[in-house]
Amino acid sequence: MTRILSDIGSPADLATLTPKQMEQLADEIRERIITVVSKNGGHLASNLGVVELTMALHRVFDFRNDRLLWDVGHQCYVHKLLTGRDADFDSLRQAGGISGFPSTAESEYDLFDVGHAGTAIATAVGLARGDSALKRASRVVALVGDASIVNGVAFEGLNQAGTLKRQFLVVLNDNSMGISKTQGALASHLARFRVSSRYEDVKAKLHTLLPKVPLVGRSMVDVLGHLKEGLKTTVSPHQAFERLGFLYIGPLDGHDLPHLIAMLELLKDVSHPVLLHVHTEKGRGCRFASKDPCAFHSPGRLKIDGESASIIKSERKSWTSAFADAVIRVAEDDARVYALTAAMPDGTGLAKVRQRLPERVLDCGIAESCTVDTAAGMARAGLRPLVAIYSTFLQRAFDQVFQEVVLQRLPVGFCIDRAGLVGGDGAVHHGYLDLSFLRCFQNMVVMAPADEPELNECLRFGLKLDVPFAIRYPRDTVPDPFGPPLPFELGRSRVMRDGPDATILAYGSEVTHALEAANTLAGEDLFVTVVNARFAKPIDETMVTAAIMRRRPVITVEDHSTTGGFGSAVLETANRLGLPTESVVCLGLAAEEFYAHGSRAGQLAQAGIDAAGIATAARRALQSQRDAATVDTAAIANRIRQTLAAVREGAVPAQETTARRGGKTRGKS
Repeated sequence: MTRILSDIGSPADLATLTPKQMEQLADEIRERIITVVSKNGGHLASNLGVVELTMALHRVFDFRNDRLLWDVGHQCYVHKLLTGRDADFDSLRQAGGISGFPSTAESEYDLFDVGHAGTAIATAVGLARGDSALKRASRVVALVGDASIVNGVAFEGLNQAGTLKRQFLVVLNDNSMGISKTQGALASHLARFRVSSRYEDVKAKLHTLLPKVPLVGRSMVDVLGHLKEGLKTTVSPHQAFERLGFLYIGPLDGHDLPHLIAMLELLKDVSHPVLLHVHTEKGRGCRFASKDPCAFHSPGRLKIDGESASIIKSERKSWTSAFADAVIRVAEDDARVYALTAAMPDGTGLAKVRQRLPERVLDCGIAESCTVDTAAGMARAGLRPLVAIYSTFLQRAFDQVFQEVVLQRLPVGFCIDRAGLVGGDGAVHHGYLDLSFLRCFQNMVVMAPADEPELNECLRFGLKLDVPFAIRYPRDTVPDPFGPPLPFELGRSRVMRDGPDATILAYGSEVTHALEAANTLAGEDLFVTVVNARFAKPIDETMVTAAIMRRRPVITVEDHSTTGGFGSAVLETANRLGLPTESVVCLGLAAEEFYAHGSRAGQLAQAGIDAAGIATAARRALQSQRDAATVDTAAIANRIRQTLAAVREGAVPAQETTARRGGKTRGKS
């Protein structure tokens, strides 16, 4: 059988395919995705679920001119394969390869670099209004998942979209991950195009098409429907969306290509907002992914054995797993401790906590702001909530952290996973801003452990505080313990090794790399002090003073932006204390650079904050100090020679030279 996918250079090639060839292409796409993800890691189940839907959209619309907006974006692999990127697909998520998310640098078909949920509808509204204002004839489609549509920004976008007087299509991809089984049936009056001039024609076609769609039957007007666990209503879905100004169609079988194509053809030119509800199966066509779509949502590399697969895991323990164990311990010791997350129980480790303490874990869905506010309410009631959120997603709750937590001086703990560089997910998921905004908050204590024993200690310490606190840790494995655990003291650092030549002030996970760099330098007869800073706020003023007053190079290192991070805190402290800062060098993530997808190790090297980069920075700082000392000595010697020469030549009286040196001249009183 001749393969089809390799001949698809652009979506226009779909127009020539027969229905049977389209089915074959869908199978080839699934096979391609499974093969590459098993090797590179990535998002598996979600992409397998949207194969037919993506093919149908590209068959009906011309997205060189029309607009396709992806919500979250991790389900865009099929889209990439259909838009000329099949030849490069083996490089998915690899350094120098194609991104696992939409990328404007890769293709004209990608309109935004996107990796956060809830944004597609609002940006689509902006595109629709912009195109209309510029008299550009283009259709707009936003593809949104069932988890994303309950996000607050998505609802704000729906509210805005309902006011449009033009074509606007939202496709709701319902993969049943959290949606109750559809009850009742769908009748013709759910497809009421009340304001469409094509009403009669559309109505006739709907009567023909809809009875053939699975999950469809008779009246659904009295159905008690809801979207996900968090969107419950006493009216049916079509009424909920039509109250927002949309005409609701669905649910359709998202794997029935002919009916999907026919329905999209029917809807593509309707001149008012439409929501098309499509029911898909996450992990479709892959037995192990469809059986456990949560585990195979973003599984990393896989070992596939027939129709089963196992996730290839590191033999070393991850920070996420260490955090889960730490939470279990403190929660079992303190009945006030509750853990919250925003739709990431697996990614944050709280799924493990929930297995042990099911009543003490709350998943608020893709609603970071709501999650933080809920934690604030729990804290006000007397509990000690821990909010586990990725660094990149905590940015979405900045205002709530301030208004409902910090301003109220509530003891909420923020446990920040994926802090710093994250590897294959790339720029949309790096966590390099949390220190810069958390340090701004009054009374906020900001910590970072260097190993697992310290993670346990700083979590226990944080729970003793009566103010908000934050703990950050990377997407990485924990190092071997650096020694017996030492209790945390507010604003106190820990010296890991001592040396006279320079001082490295390392924050959090960078302690490991700093110690490795120190070992390397010791082999070159350069001996440096390594300090485990522990705190970015309050910072250890005694430590900063001692490091700077040694008059040797001081190097700060962090897995965070150099703007507003730990290094900035050191410089601010030195300035406040009146200490010189010429000897301070700050290492971290470049403030004006986006770090592309690849391995975390490669990204750390690129940023110069791995062991080799730190050692290089130390050598340069030491050499610069030696050069400066040599220049100063040479300049002084040169000035002395010039002065002596001038005296010999009589250009400067000897007594004046003596006076300049602070001495006395003979013969004068």
